Amino acid sequence: MFLVLKFGGTSVGSAQRIKDLVKLTVDSTPKIVVLSAMSGTTNSLVEICEALYAKEPEKAKALISALKQKYIKEISLLYSKPISLEKAGELIVNHFNYIHSFTMDMFTANEEKAILAQGELLSTAMFHYYLEEIGVDSALLPALNFMKIDANDEPDMVYIEKFIQEELKKFPEQKLFITQGYICRNVFGEIDNLKRGGSDYTASIIGAAIKSPEVQIWTDIDGMHNNDPRIVDKTHPIQELSFDEAAELAYFGAKILHPTCILPAKKRNIPVRLKNTMQPEAQGTLIANISTKEGIKAVAAKDGITAITIKSDRMLLAHGFLRAVFEIFERYKTPIDMICTSEVAVSLTIDTNKNLAEITKELKEIAHVEIDENQTIICIVGQLPKDKSGYAYKVLQAIKDIPLRMVSYGGSPNNISVLVNGNLKKDALQALNKGLFNY
Repeated sequence: MFLVLKFGGTSVGSAQRIKDLVKLTVDSTPKIVVLSAMSGTTNSLVEICEALYAKEPEKAKALISALKQKYIKEISLLYSKPISLEKAGELIVNHFNYIHSFTMDMFTANEEKAILAQGELLSTAMFHYYLEEIGVDSALLPALNFMKIDANDEPDMVYIEKFIQEELKKFPEQKLFITQGYICRNVFGEIDNLKRGGSDYTASIIGAAIKSPEVQIWTDIDGMHNNDPRIVDKTHPIQELSFDEAAELAYFGAKILHPTCILPAKKRNIPVRLKNTMQPEAQGTLIANISTKEGIKAVAAKDGITAITIKSDRMLLAHGFLRAVFEIFERYKTPIDMICTSEVAVSLTIDTNKNLAEITKELKEIAHVEIDENQTIICIVGQLPKDKSGYAYKVLQAIKDIPLRMVSYGGSPNNISVLVNGNLKKDALQALNKGLFNY
């Protein structure tokens, strides 16, 4: 049985960090190691694509050259043997010649996804070559040979389960595999990806596909914290979370874990452990099918929220009004986060403004519409039984001086959510830290 270990961009962000992975990955336990691109690489590749879309080939070439020089520097620090330096040099030349080739022709979304895949292809090959140099046996497991999404951009688990086993069978005695996070193929067989942060998702999907005993997500923080350590002074890592608690926190802003990561593991009942590459001895956070203690565990915040209030004098008596509202969001594939209703109005939130103009236009055909942008959802998560009193009071008491745009409670036994103006996020998180955790 293979453990699945995922390492993010910071963990492979330099030659030294790549070398440091050896002590976390090389032992007698069979492992599949999932790597992100080196930190900063995907952002640079996005910049290159933006220049190509803007028909600025010279700018794109300059960006490509700068990124290539970064990799040339890192391989000079990573390898010491001439044969390794030669192989790594050829790797860099081949991948950057490939990227450079797109400066000559028309540029499309499909080509963008092919460019964005290069970061993970580079990091995995570089780690593989380093293990080879120091005499550690490993094998590359090409994600593009088994990771596939369907027409709805969901993982095609039947395909993945079949073809990952085919890849593993090519090396029947191998105990250490290295594969790419984030990248995949779509239903047409084209190179695609699982969106930003998708390496967590890759690890969880692989863990589910091979029925791994555990998926480990290694980052630069010692587990999921009870509040945002970037904003509040005192936080602590949470030792255990249920799948549902972790999913709520990840969806509503806990940056350590990609929101989609939980579902594949939950479906196959595979524990997910969050660990810190800088402090591997730290306990981290275990996410599993467990019953945690009653009470509030953590707070997370999700920025970039737009609140929409839809008012209609006929709403109370209008059969099908809510259905008409939700069908508009469905047509534009825009999910709703929070919702509150009254006799004549419904308020809801969305986390993308991609189709806001079109949605607003259609909503105005059936009701009066008010839009508030730059909002933040603050989510308070834990085991909050509906038959127990005091939790909502404790939350609202802690933020009694913060104006609330919306409150959502009762839809889940794991979540109380409030909506505040984005400018009040820091004040709200600090007030909750004091009121809920006595910090």
